[in-house]
Parts: sequence; structure tokens; C-alpha cells
Amino acid sequence: MDIDFWLLIGIFILGAGSLLGFFFTKTEGFGRFTTSTFLIILVIVISSLLYAAGKLEGQVMANVLFAVFGFAGGLFTSKNGE
Repeated sequence: MDIDFWLLIGIFILGAGSLLGFFFTKTEGFGRFTTSTFLIILVIVISSLLYAAGKLEGQVMANVLFAVFGFAGGLFTSKNGE
């Protein structure tokens, strides 16, 4: 087994642990913040796996990360209901 395989396994375990931790610590229901947090975790995990496997270029991964940070920043700095 080479280092790329272990990298993919490590990213998968971290992603699965993040999703499990998300579901064990969240409150009842799916509100605005819960759904957004779930989507952010999912996008980061999937794009990280694709990048580590060599299926996603570095520029595309950078764009994904900028989009995630922009979405998260807008989510937490917006006013209620807007």
C-alpha cells in the first residue's frame, strides 16, 4: 500500500468522523445553520478526496475552498431572515 492510499483513507476517516460528530451534536431538525453546516462539511470532504486522488486540479480545489469560506462567512455574518 502506497502513501496515496493511506492519504485517502485518512481523509475518509476524518470526513466520516466529522459527519458523525455533526449528527451526534446537532439539535433536532434541520434549520438554516444545520443544513448549511452539513453541506459545507460534505463539500469539503468530497472535494478533498477528489483532490487527493488526483481527480481535481489545484486551481479547482482553491476555487472550492474560496466558495466554501465565502458561503460560511456570508452565513454567519448575515442578518436574521436575509
